[in-house]
Amino acid sequence: MTTVKRHIALSGFLTLLLLPGPVLQIKGIAIAIRDLNTVDDKELSGKIEPHILLDCYYNNEWKENPAGKRVRHHYVWDDTMDSGFSQLAGIIAQAGCTVDTLCHAPTPDVLAPASIYIIVDPDTPKENPDPRYIEEHDIEIIMRWVNGGGILILLGNDKTNAEFEHMNRLAGRFGIHFNEDSRNKVVGQQFETGSFDKFPDHPLFEGVKKIFMKELSTLEIHSPATSLLSDGGDCIIAYARVGRGAVFAVGDPWFYNEYMDRRRLPTGYDNARAAGNLFRWLIHFRRNRELQQRSPLHDARDLRAGISGCAREHPRP
Repeated sequence: MTTVKRHIALSGFLTLLLLPGPVLQIKGIAIAIRDLNTVDDKELSGKIEPHILLDCYYNNEWKENPAGKRVRHHYVWDDTMDSGFSQLAGIIAQAGCTVDTLCHAPTPDVLAPASIYIIVDPDTPKENPDPRYIEEHDIEIIMRWVNGGGILILLGNDKTNAEFEHMNRLAGRFGIHFNEDSRNKVVGQQFETGSFDKFPDHPLFEGVKKIFMKELSTLEIHSPATSLLSDGGDCIIAYARVGRGAVFAVGDPWFYNEYMDRRRLPTGYDNARAAGNLFRWLIHFRRNRELQQRSPLHDARDLRAGISGCAREHPRP
């Protein structure tokens, strides 16, 4: 049986969730962290919002914070430092979704209530002395979920900064291969070398004039995958429709805090807008598929049994 440790629910802009537990403020979005075991079924009844599930099993990095506690970092929802996804969590909230974290290998029950499952930057032994790899049985579970209507987002990294062998076994099932190279090297503040400003007519790039991605892996694609963004003969962003679901892939974590606002980038970049576009587009795709299928959404019992969060703090081993 899956153990539910905590769930992160996000409200709309400037709205505070009146729930027990600590609250993290992100750009006016209040994120309340709660234990699902204490929430009454009535609170979860009715329409369930699209649920975005972030892997923290294959990407499982820890550091010691100023208080001496070991905490997760590097592409996690509640990390507000440069390496975190806290601003992305706020953007997803504004798109009307909830977010959660999966800290063990995926199972059918865990994935069933999720609309989108994100795997980002799987660990290498350099990053984690005991890395967890995407194994063949994990791939089969993920494939069945995507075929049934799930949306998988694969965010890689450049050479030496991510595990490629096992991630490519998963990506390859959908016609996508991370080339394990490094493109768009940026030295100092030469941001233009990490810029893209020519885009196809696609919902992902609506209102987007320029995006920033540095030191990313290019992609090689074959059917059913297609390129959403190519530059200089390189595939940068790929997308595949598979069964009733879809896969989106890019060779960079892309939406981490460092390059989502002005803390590093000069004005003129639209990474945050592209992030909002991405999740609105994918959720629209998911809802259309659900309407076509005409099957009811999973009820509160499914959500309670399926989604597994995990604490960011971890006792010293």
